[in-house]
Amino acid sequence: MEKELSKESINHLLTHWIEHNESHSASFRERAAQVARVSEQAAQDIEQAAALMDQCTEMLKKAMKDL
Repeated sequence: MEKELSKESINHLLTHWIEHNESHSASFRERAAQVARVSEQAAQDIEQAAALMDQCTEMLKKAMKDL
């Protein structure tokens, strides 16, 4: 049986996910610049992935506010 999550533990989890996503998004953007030298299309795809990650992060921030 799974343990009940407290509001504090949910907040901690959301904070971790937000920081994790922000780190990945920044990394995607840094690498996209390097990838562009090989494939502009691939770089655009990576940039789009970063934008989608940003949208996920915004939803997690909304979830945090909605707690």
